[in-house]
Amino acid sequence: MMSFKLAFKSMKKNMKDYVIYFLTLVLGVAIFYIFNSMDSQQAMMKMSESKQQIMDLMTQVLGGVSVFISFVLGFLIVYANNFLIKRRKKEFGLYMLLGMGKGKISKILLLETLLVGIFSLAIGLVIGIFASQLMSILVSKMFEADMSNYQFIFSQDALIKTLVYFAIIYLCVMVINVFATSKYKLIDLITAKNKNEKIKIKSPIISVIIFILSIGILGSAYYLAITKITQADILPIFLAIGLGCIGTFLFFYSLSGFMLKIIQTRKKIYQKDLNMFVLRQIDSKINTTVFSMSVICVLLFLTICIFSSAMSINNTLTTQLKTYTPIDATFNKRVNIAEGEKKPYTGTYSKQEAENAKISIKDSLQQAGIDVNQDFSEAITTYVYTTDTLKQIDSFKPIEAKIKKDYSAVDLTSKEPIMKLSEYNKIAPLYGNEPLTLKDNEFVVICNYDEIKNLRNEALQKGLTIEINGKTYVPKKLECQNAFYSISAQPMEAGTYILPDDALPEEGKTLEYLHVNYQGTTPQEKAKIEQKIANLSDRNGAANEITLSNLSAYTRTSIYDASKGLAATVTFIGLYLGIVFLISSSAILALKELSESSDNKERYKILRKIGADEKMINKALFKQIGIFYLIPLSLAVVHSIFGIKVCSIILAMFGKQDLVTSIAITAGFIVLIYGAYFLATYYGSKAIIKEE
Repeated sequence: MMSFKLAFKSMKKNMKDYVIYFLTLVLGVAIFYIFNSMDSQQAMMKMSESKQQIMDLMTQVLGGVSVFISFVLGFLIVYANNFLIKRRKKEFGLYMLLGMGKGKISKILLLETLLVGIFSLAIGLVIGIFASQLMSILVSKMFEADMSNYQFIFSQDALIKTLVYFAIIYLCVMVINVFATSKYKLIDLITAKNKNEKIKIKSPIISVIIFILSIGILGSAYYLAITKITQADILPIFLAIGLGCIGTFLFFYSLSGFMLKIIQTRKKIYQKDLNMFVLRQIDSKINTTVFSMSVICVLLFLTICIFSSAMSINNTLTTQLKTYTPIDATFNKRVNIAEGEKKPYTGTYSKQEAENAKISIKDSLQQAGIDVNQDFSEAITTYVYTTDTLKQIDSFKPIEAKIKKDYSAVDLTSKEPIMKLSEYNKIAPLYGNEPLTLKDNEFVVICNYDEIKNLRNEALQKGLTIEINGKTYVPKKLECQNAFYSISAQPMEAGTYILPDDALPEEGKTLEYLHVNYQGTTPQEKAKIEQKIANLSDRNGAANEITLSNLSAYTRTSIYDASKGLAATVTFIGLYLGIVFLISSSAILALKELSESSDNKERYKILRKIGADEKMINKALFKQIGIFYLIPLSLAVVHSIFGIKVCSIILAMFGKQDLVTSIAITAGFIVLIYGAYFLATYYGSKAIIKEE
């Protein structure tokens, strides 16, 4: 009982030291609960079966991410706990002087840690439970689910998972505390206040050399990011990241060696107010926190890139759906297949598949129970052709050397898809494309996949011509037309040649397409037809195996559901990781600054003795903490300029990225969380240095 009273009083007395620790724990618990309560939120949402499956997958992915997050939060809690022990060494020394044994001190510390844990868990769970209701609204909006049955949801599974994960983390913290107190020596505890971190004086000349080296390494990483990274070859990413980490460490290692010397030459700045004291404090901090500053900078860099990319993918996927799904469905199948012919990836076509290739898509659907005339208001058939005389190597002939060097993964032996002019013009209005006109020796290339389109445009502008059946064709336009002929979630058309009808022999048919719009004027009527198509993949029997094998169907509804699900999954994972990384970097900075304020308490007393008033001291403290927070953030922002460039290259497959909006949202999150920790650190430090 006595130990409990001492632990409770000690916790109350040291509450100002626990502010950052407590804030971090509460946020960690709340976020952990919110993102693990997704499965329970589904109960009050009416959504299609496909959306339900996607949401189930999303909750499983978030569950896996939670394991990683628990390690990050565990490290952060242990780190914060070590700060608190360091702050209280003198207190523990006094306990030992009064005759208290190490076992008793360990017990008090264990109870105190347990009390803080219980309070933070309770408050964090309350915040998480209420905040998860807002998350339910966000989830339903992203999945376009019916929320008419909304009710307050409490997730028992999320509660249990949160309690178990944090209990394990606290058990580790308690073991570490007991181990730490068992090693204490009385002399070390009593004199801990007089011991500061060792500061190694760096030679300004060596620091300048290392600084220049760090800039060179970072410059190399940035150069790789903007010139060498492509979708086809992402190996340079790992080299760029490695160089970036090394350059960041060397940057902070060298910064304290000459930064103060440079500012000292600017007398008006250096001698103004308490700037001399502030700058020396910052110089000392950077000197002793090189590794921590590097880790914080990298965490902030990851936060910015993850947030921006996740928001960008979400915006891109949700805004371009209408553009790239202008009709209800597109079907396609291989035609002119011979038994034993090699498939595009592995295996060979069977006799059954060869027979199936002779049946048209309309007949296949008719035999499967879909009445083409009754169920579809429009149903237009087109074909894609190929020929041995037009392969990708022929398309990129003018830039062949560049393709082989920078895009080694591209299969230049694959045949290029070709479409007849009359058939293209038949479906152009359906997809919002302009009809084309061609002379008998002209061609046009359609493409909307940006990276490939740029390469094709370069080849066209360097004099590309093609030859089919002994006849030479020239481009009508020196750039690709932004068009497509199959619905998708994003621009995926990598290039198709449009040629005059007489250029293509019938035996060149490779793919058959059927472009349809459903009958019906209401969503319910169209949903019945959609369900018929969805059932095709679930049906069995010899007849269906013949008529439906080799047939692919892409419907607007399935694409919408998949895109919304992918957008939601990416967004929530980005939010989850981004917020945790941001909290981690902010908390480490805050704890470092509070520790420094505690160690430098006597220095602030000296400032008061020589005439500095409280206003001047508080202003100096504000500048000091502000600069300490801005230094890693500033370098992280510079890193992110190139990091986001790399992300946009990799994510180009999802379409053109809306970076302005995503960056603005990311900036808002950083200002909110990073700013909150900055203010908490400032007021916490202000309380620590206040004269008693």
